[in-house]
Amino acid sequence: MMIDWWWAYLALGCFVGFFGGLLGIGGGAAMVPMLAIIYAAKGFASDAIVHLALGTSVATMIFTSAASVVSHHRRGAVHWVAWRRMVPGVIAGTLSGALIAGRLDPRLLAIAFTVLIYALATQMLLEVKAAPGGQLQGAGAMSAAGGVIGFISSLSATGGAALTVPYLVKRSLSIHQAIGTAAAVGWPLALAGTLGYGLIGLGRPGLPAWSAGFVYLPALTWIAVASMAAAPLGARVAHRAQGRTLKRVFAIVLYGLATHMLVSTFR
Repeated sequence: MMIDWWWAYLALGCFVGFFGGLLGIGGGAAMVPMLAIIYAAKGFASDAIVHLALGTSVATMIFTSAASVVSHHRRGAVHWVAWRRMVPGVIAGTLSGALIAGRLDPRLLAIAFTVLIYALATQMLLEVKAAPGGQLQGAGAMSAAGGVIGFISSLSATGGAALTVPYLVKRSLSIHQAIGTAAAVGWPLALAGTLGYGLIGLGRPGLPAWSAGFVYLPALTWIAVASMAAAPLGARVAHRAQGRTLKRVFAIVLYGLATHMLVSTFR
């Protein structure tokens, strides 16, 4: 039912929306394991839980990224030239990753997700920062970089900021411009990923009612509403404070959630 577990989806949407605006991420790093917990409690088929969590998380990023991009754009923090050069590769890489993910065994997919999230959390915890480098690359090179980012992000249901921000800083963008542009890159990434997870899940047996492929619509609806409301708040905090403590807390939470999902999948 569309109202089933609405309170959990709303709380989750507020959480990931705020951090999406704060750090330029789509929130999937935390959303996937939390949705997996909820789906398991609802009694969904065990071999569909991870795929449903990934697909739904990617779909919510369409709305979270849109709200975050508007806030960053108003502050002049989106480099649209870099965005245009990266988007073709992002779309192709994300679609490829989603199609491959739909064919992977849930346990193998859970391992891949955990490894990627551990890497993301470690980067955030250690505050690894890229040093400014050269100027923007040509459209071909930046599209290729976008392809790699899109492929990896579709397997981890993240907006790609963990890879996009350091890459753009190396291209001499300021940290605020890099975060804002990463949020903008997250929108076509989410659109392509949703299409991929939706298509690969069509006709799969054992999926719950109100599913569009591997996208569970009740969760998508409530999370999108809450995340779009919370994302602008996170963006405002990002432009007023360093957010160092919040970033470290979020990294620790990611370790715990990813580990829990991995253990639960094999259990």
